[in-house]
Amino acid sequence: MSELVEHVDEHDHVLGVVERDQAQRENWPHRIATTICRDRQGRILVVRRSETHSRFPGHHDVMVGGAVDVGESYEEAAARELSEELGIRVPLRFMFKFFYEEGISPVWFGVHEAVVTEPLAPDPDEIAWYGWLTEAELCKVVDQWIFVPGGREARRRYLQSGSGS
Repeated sequence: MSELVEHVDEHDHVLGVVERDQAQRENWPHRIATTICRDRQGRILVVRRSETHSRFPGHHDVMVGGAVDVGESYEEAAARELSEELGIRVPLRFMFKFFYEEGISPVWFGVHEAVVTEPLAPDPDEIAWYGWLTEAELCKVVDQWIFVPGGREARRRYLQSGSGS
């Protein structure tokens, strides 16, 4: 059995509880909590997913995150995912959310920002590589490296909002 998620509508209202695999098979929207991390110098964390990752293996991303559990807020899920994937606990700031239909299935992304001041301890089952890139460096590689589609869109929205600048 896959993890349980809340099936939501196009307005992010809960319709019911389903297995995440079923939500993807049926093309039902659910929630994903993510965080874009910056370091003290303002650089953005870029990760490459492990080759065994269940979704977008080997792809790069500027977001760290995952499915929001049933009854969990976006912020709670984002904090949990940072702890699980990067081994850190840092304050989060909610930035924006957006509906995205071009990935595996439609999702609501809740995007947070965090300034990371402690060493990372990435889970190798989730993250194969990571690096800190300036905005200019990130803009150069985003079209050269294979990125998770939703992460590409979140990066665009994040940088357009002037966040972290």
